[in-house]
Amino acid sequence: MAEAYFFLASERGVLTVGGPDRRAFLQGLISNDVEKIAPQQAIHAALLTPQGRYLHDFFLVELGETLLIDCERARLPELQKKLSMFRLRSKVTLEDQSERWAVAVIWDEDAREILNLPPEPGSAMNFAEGAIYVDPRLGAMGCRAVLPAETAAASLAKAGLEPGDQAAWDIHRMSLGVPDGSRDLPVEKAFLLESGFDELNGVDWKKGCYMGQELTARTKYRGLVRKRLLPVTVEGPMPAPGTLVMLGEKEAGEMRSGRDGHALALLRLEMVEAAKQSGPLTAGAAKLTAHLPGWIRLPEAGEA
Repeated sequence: MAEAYFFLASERGVLTVGGPDRRAFLQGLISNDVEKIAPQQAIHAALLTPQGRYLHDFFLVELGETLLIDCERARLPELQKKLSMFRLRSKVTLEDQSERWAVAVIWDEDAREILNLPPEPGSAMNFAEGAIYVDPRLGAMGCRAVLPAETAAASLAKAGLEPGDQAAWDIHRMSLGVPDGSRDLPVEKAFLLESGFDELNGVDWKKGCYMGQELTARTKYRGLVRKRLLPVTVEGPMPAPGTLVMLGEKEAGEMRSGRDGHALALLRLEMVEAAKQSGPLTAGAAKLTAHLPGWIRLPEAGEA
């Protein structure tokens, strides 16, 4: 039998963007192309500082005349305030509708088949008076949904999905090397290209300017990425986020989120390579083994 799981992510909120200028308003601010969004297409994007450092990331899906932003619930007021600063005379509304809408994550190999969604990342459709879509970052991540809060769980169960939990979802996510917002991306410090946003469809290189675009583009085209956020398996006690990763006496990186022997860490690429010969990597009392997920693209030897 086909099998897939869902989890209602209470830590996620929904900010709605309405009004006739909603697309033009967001287009000059976020890292992806708002014009890609359609009833059949969702996107993932980020809002950066002018210096190109991470502030927020989120998913956008269209429902009728409104754009729904699936974002971190605890940081939604901050995101709403930040966007409001740029509204000026734009005909745009920004409303926190987290009580009305629930965000669900859906995973395992049969998720798209059960939901009858195309395999391409971001493929979307209306579902149970809301929207459901393939995770725009990576098809292997599964699907996401924004549904009426009162009926979300019942609608997903009726579709043939089994209830799951956050622990299983976290392990699935970390094993694929995909970050989870500010848990893995320090606010006003992280850079998108160190965190996989290029390969994970979070940046559009052909759209016009957006906040932080200059540094992001320069980093890509000059080949300046020397660290990457990577999945690691942990042998020993799970290090706290922020714990330094070491290779002998040399600093190799820093831990991010972790659970049950799986974690993410921001690592210097030359240290990951060196650890194959002189390892192991360590963080506190734990030994780490770094993995390169199949979706990641690293510079070839000799490239800038």
